[in-house]
Amino acid sequence: MKKILTCAILMLFVVAINGQNIEEKDNLPSNKTIEKTKAEVHIKYDDTREVAWSDAYDLVDIKSTLDGQIQKAYIYKSEAKEPRPLIVSLHTWSGDYTQRDEIAELCKLKNVNYIHPNFRGENTTPQACVSKLAIADIDDAISYAIKHLNVETSKIYVVGVSGGGYATLSTFMKSKHQIRKFSAWASITNLVAWYEESTIRRNKYAQNIIDCTGSAKHLNIENAKERSPFYWNTPIKKLEKTELHIYAGVYDGIQGSVPITQSINFYNKILSDLSVSDKTVYVSDQEKLELLENRKTLGRYGNLDNREIILSKKYGNLSLTIFKGNHEILPEYAVNNLLN
Repeated sequence: MKKILTCAILMLFVVAINGQNIEEKDNLPSNKTIEKTKAEVHIKYDDTREVAWSDAYDLVDIKSTLDGQIQKAYIYKSEAKEPRPLIVSLHTWSGDYTQRDEIAELCKLKNVNYIHPNFRGENTTPQACVSKLAIADIDDAISYAIKHLNVETSKIYVVGVSGGGYATLSTFMKSKHQIRKFSAWASITNLVAWYEESTIRRNKYAQNIIDCTGSAKHLNIENAKERSPFYWNTPIKKLEKTELHIYAGVYDGIQGSVPITQSINFYNKILSDLSVSDKTVYVSDQEKLELLENRKTLGRYGNLDNREIILSKKYGNLSLTIFKGNHEILPEYAVNNLLN
């Protein structure tokens, strides 16, 4: 079964590369998360263009408790008199606090507190890429929000997509704060695997991984593992009070840069660390193979908003949802699910 699964994954990478080349040649992006301009192509959920934030959001400086460096953040303070929830929205792999964030406007509409922090910027240096400094930056941002916003501290939520999903899962694994829910979308979890996947796909992320792990010509495996939540110890007791929701679009890896196995394998890892014996709550090798081969639903799971759910697994406060989509987040669903 493992040999069959390996062959299937390799075949899908070849398809993905060919499909990527066709998109670039014909200018026919089948991936709806790509926005094209006359000058260049921007990937929606790794778009590094700065945007003009409205006056409703304040730009603040947050001093690192580890090295004293200033990390900036955009915040929205709820206008309610009573304490309101806090949503911490984490930027993508190549982005920083300045990039457009759909979560921001939703938080304003729902009158909840919001912070969009910088945590060492794009993942191209050893200081970034969920380093000790970066995780501390996220914790510092949460502490800042608790101090300066009217936060209902029992309702703190963290959300992110792509590199933001990577940071969200890393925050779950290592944050000092009591956080009620985590919502991670299209997440990277294993830099060792993603380096190989990105090398095959010939995209920029392979070199980014080399740079952020301090590698030379070849990937430093141990350094990559230190930046990969897949290899970290799971805070088992945290899941007694904290919900962790993992989402992936079934076409990601073909129409997107992060294969769904990054989310699936992390979900299975958490279950294994919890010593779960019920094999039905894991994603089996057979289910994984069917998802990679056919990208079609494995049962009747209903919808995620208007998207068909392809596979749904749950154990206690941990869940995995594979939906009909690509490398993306469904912002309204994500915010509503956090707040409900």
